[in-house]
Amino acid sequence: MRLFLSCFLFLSGLAVFSQEAKVSIDTMRVKIDSLYREDQFYFGIIYNSMIKKPAGLSQSKISAGLSIGFLRDIPVNKSRRIAIAPGIGFAYNNYYQNLAITGTSQSPVYTIIPSGVDYNKNKFEQLFVEVPIEFRWRNSTPETHKFWRIYGGFKFSYLLVDKSVYVVDQAKTIIKNNKDFDNLLYGAYLSTGYNTLNFYAYYGFNSLFKSSAKINNEPIEINTLSIGVMFYIL
Repeated sequence: MRLFLSCFLFLSGLAVFSQEAKVSIDTMRVKIDSLYREDQFYFGIIYNSMIKKPAGLSQSKISAGLSIGFLRDIPVNKSRRIAIAPGIGFAYNNYYQNLAITGTSQSPVYTIIPSGVDYNKNKFEQLFVEVPIEFRWRNSTPETHKFWRIYGGFKFSYLLVDKSVYVVDQAKTIIKNNKDFDNLLYGAYLSTGYNTLNFYAYYGFNSLFKSSAKINNEPIEINTLSIGVMFYIL
């Protein structure tokens, strides 16, 4: 009888422990369901294309760009598949083209380099702090980070540093902090794909240059279309 009672008490204890463990696991699962977000670091590699550019202006080599930052996910529905995500980050863009910038930062001079001129280098580059605001759809679940996504949004970019370089023969002209670059750029973008790798496209609504920048008394209007890949990392 003692042996029977001992076995009964032992098995009862296992059952209680099993039930407590199950409740604990279920409680944890409910907690995960109620709190999970897709807060993410992002890293983008893009190609910058100039559009609405002045007559005679053309690009050369590969005008590349990089962006990196963090997005805070805010779900707005019960399934947590729709969200908004404000963020902050940095972006670097360069542009290889035949628009020579000479003079000084306060009195820049712009000319289209004639086709017969054999120049060594001509580019300008910019560093921005950027503030994206994303509107998100994804078919995510709490159990997996691999899912399809469509993220679209707007981005505001504030110019921190700029530099143009023009090298021809033995002469080099470097201009920093050009007063004619627009300090605030804004545009719309789309990022879509599966898991970490996503297709990315951005269209700038305003020109890289202020209206004060002119060639032959015509304002230099250059908008940007950027295409590349975006990586989202939890």
